[in-house]
Amino acid sequence: MKLFKKINQHMTAKSLIGIVVLLLIFAVIVGIIGYNRFTDTVFDQYTDGAYKTCAAATNVLDMKKWDEYQESGGESTDYKNVWKRLDELCNATDATFIYVIVPDTTDYRHITHIFNVVNHSTEYSPYPEGTVKETTNDDYRREYRLLMEGEKKQSVLLLNSEKYTAATRHITAMTPLMNSKGKVKGIMCVQRQMSVLSEVRNNYLEDVLMAVALVALIAMFGQGVYLNKVLLEPLRRITEEADRFAAENVPAQIKLTKTIKNEDEIGQLAGAIDQMEEQTYQYIEDLTSITAEKERINAELSMANCIQRAMLPSIFPPFPERKEFDLYASMTPAKSVGGDFYDFFLIDEDHLGIVMADVSGKGVPAALFMMIAKTILQSCAMLGRSAAEILNKTNEALSQNNKEEMFVTVWLGILEISTGRITAANAGHEYPVLRKPGGTFEMLRDKHGLVIGAMEGIRYAEYEIQMEPGSKLFLYTDGVPEAADEETHMFGTERMMEALNDAREDAPEQVLEKMSAAVSGFVRDAEQFDDLTMLCLEYRGTD
Repeated sequence: MKLFKKINQHMTAKSLIGIVVLLLIFAVIVGIIGYNRFTDTVFDQYTDGAYKTCAAATNVLDMKKWDEYQESGGESTDYKNVWKRLDELCNATDATFIYVIVPDTTDYRHITHIFNVVNHSTEYSPYPEGTVKETTNDDYRREYRLLMEGEKKQSVLLLNSEKYTAATRHITAMTPLMNSKGKVKGIMCVQRQMSVLSEVRNNYLEDVLMAVALVALIAMFGQGVYLNKVLLEPLRRITEEADRFAAENVPAQIKLTKTIKNEDEIGQLAGAIDQMEEQTYQYIEDLTSITAEKERINAELSMANCIQRAMLPSIFPPFPERKEFDLYASMTPAKSVGGDFYDFFLIDEDHLGIVMADVSGKGVPAALFMMIAKTILQSCAMLGRSAAEILNKTNEALSQNNKEEMFVTVWLGILEISTGRITAANAGHEYPVLRKPGGTFEMLRDKHGLVIGAMEGIRYAEYEIQMEPGSKLFLYTDGVPEAADEETHMFGTERMMEALNDAREDAPEQVLEKMSAAVSGFVRDAEQFDDLTMLCLEYRGTD
């Protein structure tokens, strides 16, 4: 434990250990990659050689004399000539066995040897013609069946376990033997031992590991010397100075740049430490509790702004699969957080809920009230209630225990997508603006109800808006018409209508962009007084 603790406290030791570990990992990766690629290459060579030998052996046979081969008992002249040529081919190609078999097609558990020759350098003896042997394993049975039934034109098997055969690892290439009518009569098999592969591969792996180990030792020694001189020793001095400054909070009398002469990043770090000590010391002298409190408040407001924006839909187009309508919305708060909000959501496949609202007041209280109101409105809407019922339920929830007497104006509409009919209700909000196909934007002076949250027991009325293909609906908060320039002149509804009609042929996103540009061009450098929230819906119809 003491040794590990001591190592953990020294960067030099940890660096060297890290180098050793990386080099070991590198060696393992190189060994595995080389091992696998070498094995694949040699296996491909063995496979290709076995197939070529198999093809050559197949050409030795005369399939017109197949019946004679089977019936001669190995005594006919043609049979002996074929056997001799197969024997020569087996020894010339360094194959272990070349044999021709006829599997028992009932269950492929037995095979009958027609020809069987063995390499003279092995200890094996050939089977006489007509010898019946049990199929060694299920892999062979499967391949025999596929070849005999014409599902494969050739096959190769690599068997690793000695339980399958008396030989060590071996590879067997097989091709079907067909007569002139294309019927498979038997199978030509060529088997090659894989002992050479194992020996060469192991030697290769040993050479690779030895070379990597030697390189690792050289690299570790060289890297250790280099790191200690140009990196670790300067870093140790920098660390000691950082610890001293953290304990004393006083800049060093002898700067790090006087003792560390590196011109690389280490030298830059030393200079940065010297500068940091001076600046930190000055900052500590100037820091006050008021500054710290201000930073805390700003951080909390920034987080509140992120939370508020996350609650509003911000991905456009919001429903790319729905071609019946298009919409776009935006909200720019006057402070870090605001009370305005918009919302839209699919209640079901044929109904789209749309909300535009403005909470009394600004800042954090308005933002909190806004989040509560938005959640209640959407929850009620998803229950399938009408527009008036949604506002009724929301007012009941917000009016109870409303000690701060906050309220929210709401325009809520439910679009029946298949017909274009909007059922809407207005709780003290701004008038919506509608454009019919081919016409201009016109303000709908709908009937207002009382703002939500002001009084319990209020009942809201609803009305309908018929949208036709090409119709556009523009919703907004009072921050748009009441935007003021430096001389407190308001933007007004007339300028708003002019800006809308200038963009009447544009898509919803461009409508809002041009409206924002018009407001910005009017107020110029004046401070934004109220939240600026807008939504534009274009109904395209079901065709």
